[in-house]
Amino acid sequence: MTAASSVRVAIQRTKVLPRWVRRADAAAGRAVNRRHAHPLADRFWSRLTGFADRGVLWWTLAGVLAVTRRRRAAARGVLSLLAASALTNLIAKEVFGGDRPLLADVPIARRLPKPPITPSFPSGHSASAAAFATGVAIEQPVIGAAIAPLALGVGYSRLHTGAHWLSDVVGGLALGVGVAGLGALVAPRRGEPVPEPPSGVDRALPASPDGEGVFLVANRASGTAVVRADPLRVVAERLPAARVHVLQDDEEPGAVVRAALRHRRGRPRILGVCGGDGTVAAVAHEARAAGLPLLVVPGGTFNHFARTAGAASAELAVSALQRGEGVRADVAELSFGDRPPVTVLNTASVGIYPDFVAAREELRDRWGKWPAALIAAARVLSRSEPVEVVVAGRRARVWTLFVGVGANDPGTAAPLQRRSLDGGVLDVRILHAGSRARAAASLAFGRRVSRVLRGLRLLPERIEAFTSASLDVVVRPRSGQPPGFAHDGEVALAAPAEAQTAYAGSGYRTLLRIVPQALDVYRPSSARRDSRVPARPHRA
Repeated sequence: MTAASSVRVAIQRTKVLPRWVRRADAAAGRAVNRRHAHPLADRFWSRLTGFADRGVLWWTLAGVLAVTRRRRAAARGVLSLLAASALTNLIAKEVFGGDRPLLADVPIARRLPKPPITPSFPSGHSASAAAFATGVAIEQPVIGAAIAPLALGVGYSRLHTGAHWLSDVVGGLALGVGVAGLGALVAPRRGEPVPEPPSGVDRALPASPDGEGVFLVANRASGTAVVRADPLRVVAERLPAARVHVLQDDEEPGAVVRAALRHRRGRPRILGVCGGDGTVAAVAHEARAAGLPLLVVPGGTFNHFARTAGAASAELAVSALQRGEGVRADVAELSFGDRPPVTVLNTASVGIYPDFVAAREELRDRWGKWPAALIAAARVLSRSEPVEVVVAGRRARVWTLFVGVGANDPGTAAPLQRRSLDGGVLDVRILHAGSRARAAASLAFGRRVSRVLRGLRLLPERIEAFTSASLDVVVRPRSGQPPGFAHDGEVALAAPAEAQTAYAGSGYRTLLRIVPQALDVYRPSSARRDSRVPARPHRA
């Protein structure tokens, strides 16, 4: 870089920054641009800075953290990123501004395909990177420390590609750390909650040391969004005599179980299921009808029911079966018109949540579960309207009516996971019509994220909550949006179609009632609740 070029560089900076900062920027720019780098290194830094555009890199890492059950760290990282990005782009750049480095001084191989044209100070990429890494570190220090070099790398990539000055990067990093730190003051980190012990009274169930008499239905599509060991491998190794049926694309779990029960020879005496909550609920319905105990092998994304039961892994569930340990659980029945009731294990709902589930399932095959959920939430936010319901004789316009089986966490807007297997109550949450954004915030956030959203005043303002043994609901169809009832992550598609015809004028009536101690489920006994290691280790 020539002396004239250095003068050119210096005068491009805004007068808002001190002269010594401008001199330091010019010196750092000369040092970086003069440094010879291998073409592969130039390509690496260019691609890294491109991957960080619009926070794609950090959203991807947040998804990985979420599916590996570090949702609190993912949530704090994302919220810190959003706050830092908004502060940088909407306020800081407008206040400080400044021109970016001259492309003539940057080696051609390093230049970005589309040079940025927004004001230079501070660096938005650096602010987002630092905010995300710091937010994650507040909840998970070890993981945050592992992400920190990547965040610093993104900051350097802005220098290497000539997109920013040194002061832009340093300012962005400082702003990101400050925003995340402020967030920790507003919503302090809390220690991991101590898991509640499995609820319900221990019950002796038929034992099967090798899987004899077990018929297990497996839905491999349920847990495709989670990276983990194959639960069916545990079943094959420890229960070699069990019959395992892997569902095909066109098979319905209830129909498969009924077909197996019709065989007099080899009729199962224990029903098993490996899949998500919807698959588990379908097989649980058949187990109730046949009077058989249920083995739940976690194989879905969330496994709400299995976790509440205390069988949070395939090893724990299989060990309970081999020892004959279990519990009797409450369920709920959902009845629509003259149709036979269906069994509900976790939640049932009407309103924008069924809209969200239906849109997510429509998009999942094309985009994958997590991207489909984000797209579906955006669609719901822009298109859905409140639904009119009559609950226990009272009429209201609501975004969503949630009904949880058993008591749920009082700190959440929506009941997502029951806290007990008994108790004999339905936990009802009514989200009255109000802000669309606040309604969307209730779609899929649990206890940990809800605390942050509440601190930011993003949760719905009007949430009515009560418990009851039964609930009589009349749902009136919305214009162009038939209301469907979702239960355990599945949408009852027949209900909306019928609601648009015979029930178009008066609405359709749905009855939910609790059925106490209706289902025998295998789970480790209370005496073993402190044992996190299964009796027989899984052989890798």
